[in-house]
Amino acid sequence: MPLMPTLTRANALFLDFDGTLTDIAAQPHAVHVPSGLAPTLTALHRLLGGALAIVTGRRESDIDGFLDPLVLPLASEHGAQYRFADGSRPAIDPPELAPVLRAAEQLAAQHRGLVVEVKRASVALHFRQAQDLAQVCREALEGAMTGLAGLELLSGKCVYEVKPAGIHKGQAISAFMRQAPFAGRTPVFVGDDVTDEAGFSSVMALGGLAIKVGEGPSQAQFRCMTPAALRGWLSTSRTTLEHSR
Repeated sequence: MPLMPTLTRANALFLDFDGTLTDIAAQPHAVHVPSGLAPTLTALHRLLGGALAIVTGRRESDIDGFLDPLVLPLASEHGAQYRFADGSRPAIDPPELAPVLRAAEQLAAQHRGLVVEVKRASVALHFRQAQDLAQVCREALEGAMTGLAGLELLSGKCVYEVKPAGIHKGQAISAFMRQAPFAGRTPVFVGDDVTDEAGFSSVMALGGLAIKVGEGPSQAQFRCMTPAALRGWLSTSRTTLEHSR
């Protein structure tokens, strides 16, 4: 697998957040954002004519808080909610999640190390600090989903998330690519998790480039071993684009 491609002004750039732009933290709120990240993203957004978006499982408010004062086009919660470049903000109606939330909170109350993350359209149960409980977490969430329509269980890095069925990052990227300033460009998507594989499929189907951050199997054509290395690539890309005028 080749290492990294060269970013050009003909690209549209889509970036996952956790594990891609930043190192994964022990708890969702504890992510450290390097001081140079927001300025680099600001410059790339300008150099790409606005064709840069964050595509993440995070809530919109999380991303805006981490990147403040930068506000970028965004697909949050895997594409359950959007902030397009034209200012429009389409979102799906939240599904029925009360039984799932109760099950997750009851399990977290019984076991140290479990963290429940409540989003607008999903519930995530993190077990990074209690990885021996992975199967217990899965079974509890699957049980709570019984009889509830339109939901699916998404497995990520030390997290299970109950979210609306059919909502994924590939769909989100395709939605952006139908709108200015992304339309007509060659998409590039960078992600680190199995939850990003749908995004990789989408950009590759559109003739674009997929970049996997970290180890593990992936269909992506390119590999970047760490978030720090990815940030270095973004910084180098910024310099290259600034000199390509």
